[in-house]
Amino acid sequence: MRYLVISDIHANLTAFHTVLDDAGVLGKDYDFVWCLGDVVGYGPDPNECVDLLRGLPHLCLAGNHDWAALGRIDIRTFNADARKAATWTREQLTDENLAYLEALPTTFVLGDFTLAHGSPREPVWEYILDPLYAALNFPHYQTTFCLVGHTHTPVTFKQLNERGECEAVAPKYGESVDLGTARQIINPGSVGQPRDSDPRAAYAMLDIEKMTWEAKRIAYDIPAVQDRMRKADMPDRLVTRLEHGW
Repeated sequence: MRYLVISDIHANLTAFHTVLDDAGVLGKDYDFVWCLGDVVGYGPDPNECVDLLRGLPHLCLAGNHDWAALGRIDIRTFNADARKAATWTREQLTDENLAYLEALPTTFVLGDFTLAHGSPREPVWEYILDPLYAALNFPHYQTTFCLVGHTHTPVTFKQLNERGECEAVAPKYGESVDLGTARQIINPGSVGQPRDSDPRAAYAMLDIEKMTWEAKRIAYDIPAVQDRMRKADMPDRLVTRLEHGW
């Protein structure tokens, strides 16, 4: 069984389509999609992205921007640009797509894998940005592997010993890596709004029979997305950041 693992689409339909095209043929190159949350928010295509995801065999988790669109999060805690985008997104979403987001779980356990948007400790909100926060989260899930998104940065945190110490391992793009037996927290990065100074869409392929993980990056038509964002009167910073990957 091969899984296409994606996260943080953020209403970027062009990036989403590009990732799906690059991943190959459903039923041949991969069998199922795991989406780690934040289907909407920031980008210009919330309904289109939800519709596309719903048309695939998939499991999706709730992210903080999905909750913001539902009014489950007080967006006064967001910065001004994120607040404006969240308000716009809420106004655009159809009742059917709001109901879809409403039903998304916050965590899921499948075999050796725990899935969460932010962290196993705080599934919707917490950012795992460094080995310290990763180490604090290892006691909060029981499986060998935990897949998370939220930071928009692809990385693996590998536990080194029983004291909980761990190291951050950068991805090797286009190379299938044996997952091994060490406990790990793995982030595939963001499809629609990367923040690691690489503007290319990020995703991963997981083969649970071979137990391998392959991190991938693919360039997409950023100016086309920016044009749609400007037409929707999105904040300039959100438009500009796509071309820089921050």
